[in-house]
Amino acid sequence: MSNQTEHLTCDVVIVGCGVAGLYCALNLPRQLSVIMLSKTSIEECDSMLAQGGICVQHGDDDYAPFFEDTLRTGHFENRRESVDLMIRASRSVIKNLVDLGVDFSRNHDGSLRYTREGAHSRARICYHEDTTGAEITTKLLDAVRKLPNVHIHENTCMDDILVKRNNDEPSLQAARQVCRTRNTRERCYGIVAHGKNERTISIAASATVWACGGIGGTYKRSTNFPCLTGDALRIAQAHDIALEHTDYVQIHPTSLFTPKPGRAFLISESCRGEGAMLLNAQGKRFTDELQPRDVVSAAIEQQMAKEGSDHVLLSFSKVPKDEIVSHFKHIYEHCLAEGYDITREPIPVVPAQHYFMGGVHVDRYSATTMPALYAIGETSCNGVHGKNRLASNSLLESLVFSQRAAWDIARERHLPTPFPQTYSEYPTGAEAKAYKEFCMIKEAVCA
Repeated sequence: MSNQTEHLTCDVVIVGCGVAGLYCALNLPRQLSVIMLSKTSIEECDSMLAQGGICVQHGDDDYAPFFEDTLRTGHFENRRESVDLMIRASRSVIKNLVDLGVDFSRNHDGSLRYTREGAHSRARICYHEDTTGAEITTKLLDAVRKLPNVHIHENTCMDDILVKRNNDEPSLQAARQVCRTRNTRERCYGIVAHGKNERTISIAASATVWACGGIGGTYKRSTNFPCLTGDALRIAQAHDIALEHTDYVQIHPTSLFTPKPGRAFLISESCRGEGAMLLNAQGKRFTDELQPRDVVSAAIEQQMAKEGSDHVLLSFSKVPKDEIVSHFKHIYEHCLAEGYDITREPIPVVPAQHYFMGGVHVDRYSATTMPALYAIGETSCNGVHGKNRLASNSLLESLVFSQRAAWDIARERHLPTPFPQTYSEYPTGAEAKAYKEFCMIKEAVCA
């Protein structure tokens, strides 16, 4: 094994190849050279596992309901400006995905078909069968692989960041941070990583983007891939980069129960949105399945404790068979492989760690408290989700704020972006009025 360090240079290094990292790369100016890293294979990113779908504001009258659903689910601890940006950017993001070839389910007239999940007051979720994450990630990956300015390195793990004293003239990002009284004495200029052969790789870059996922790999039972071990959090702590809400971890109510070790298989919330019911050992319904995830998970835990059992049951008896084998095709097939026919019998389910609402603190531009360092996706905390994430907001939030990171990187270099911003930076008209009212709601209302 060689002890020599391989030195690489690029304009932007992106750590992570899920939807956040890929969409960021697609939104960067083509003049910039980009290196992307995947800790394992690209197929082992949590974006591939997302089942339910991606939210969208599908009408002007949906701004306030969408906002309220997100706040209520997040226990009103959400950062209002982030929620506003996510909702107003949603339609342009969905249009962009469709233009990139993402195949969302359609109605007979060709319009987008929406499904509903827990804590949503209406159906507003675009989906592709029960593999929406894989559909979006695959199409984004196909598009990124066609870019001559982007190079992907698989099986390459970030160990640290490169920092230097910040003697540069104040940039837009640094100026924003000074205004927030943040430390700008050091500046990120890339990362240090190692490949499969343990060889050290030093990548110097004028902008670094963390898109390396959450913390599921640190849990005994999680729907995440085991490689997601909070690498960015560890490095952020070592460099005094601000973190936020690191105790905000979401437990998903329904993963398929099995005594076998390994990643838990998710049973999408959209199953309950389409009529699947939670039953106790006597076959009786014991909770409202469409409450927020933390509420449903708590109800299941209480039921298991009451019965002294290690799971409850999920029945698809109210879901039409053709809906099961089309909309939930992969869940149906996986359960069959495990010995359960969900068209004929209930399946055993149990809560599992699913999502991390906290992370590396970022602003509305996805900038961290260290200049030239951005964080996006589940690695970051922009405050959208509050204390508990609304179902199917994760893919949308990741795409919106990864795009904003790319735009900020381009703006600092006075370069045009492939997909310019089509929504206003701040709400106007009726949306501005609704936004102001939501900003006045105190967190205490959910106590």
